[in-house]
Amino acid sequence: DGINDTLAMKASDVGISVDSAVDIARESADVVLLEKDLMVLEQGVVEGRRIYGNLIKYIKMTTSSNFGNMFSVLAASLFLPFLPMAAVQIILLNLIYDTVNIAMPWDRVDQTFLARPRRWDASSIGRFMVRIGPVSSVFDIVTFLLMYFIVCPAVAGGPFDTLDMAGQAVFIAVFHAGWFVESMWTQTLVMHVIRTEKGAFFRNLASWPVLLASTAGVVIASVIPMTSPGQAIGLARLPWSCYGWFILIAAAYMALVALARRAYIRRYGEWL
Repeated sequence: DGINDTLAMKASDVGISVDSAVDIARESADVVLLEKDLMVLEQGVVEGRRIYGNLIKYIKMTTSSNFGNMFSVLAASLFLPFLPMAAVQIILLNLIYDTVNIAMPWDRVDQTFLARPRRWDASSIGRFMVRIGPVSSVFDIVTFLLMYFIVCPAVAGGPFDTLDMAGQAVFIAVFHAGWFVESMWTQTLVMHVIRTEKGAFFRNLASWPVLLASTAGVVIASVIPMTSPGQAIGLARLPWSCYGWFILIAAAYMALVALARRAYIRRYGEWL
């Protein structure tokens, strides 16, 4: 709080002064305490760790999801005679997903994560992306096979190669709608596994903003193919049986990511 403290505060990473200090001490400080309570510093540290925790959640979720989608598109190009999703549909899907993630700053963070300081490590993001991202590709490929060989032929009236142009257009629209909905379901629901080192729904429930946003995202993506705007961008109404399959796929995906999380923590000693 005095002139003699100025050099130390300038040299420190974070200089802390009080509101009753001399002018030069307050001006040299990064933080000025307005109350006689040092506990506010602890609150600031914890809040900073919570913000970092939610930030790293979003980065790892998004990079792993995009990395997995890249593999899915490559796999689809090996046997599909058309694109698995149109560009405008991908843009809309990403818009819905990113809107859901706006709620992530209000999420809870594990107490174990808050217990010690964390350093930014870009290599951990790459490691996470490479090991967790391809898990989603497994279920994307399952969805491709389900739509191409079972659902779409049932709706369009036969295998793709046997249909006329109108039938093929229906086939493609149903396929696009299937992957559109499945992608949103898996991307959104797996948030609840990735966001914590513990059990997804029971041991560490997400905050209400995250729960509401993720539920809204799933509902909106599921309804869009039934609407005229959705059909205008090349989607088609899905049979109700499809949603039962998507529930099984999403549940299996979350279970596999939970197993991958356990193996990842055992190997690297951390998750986020």
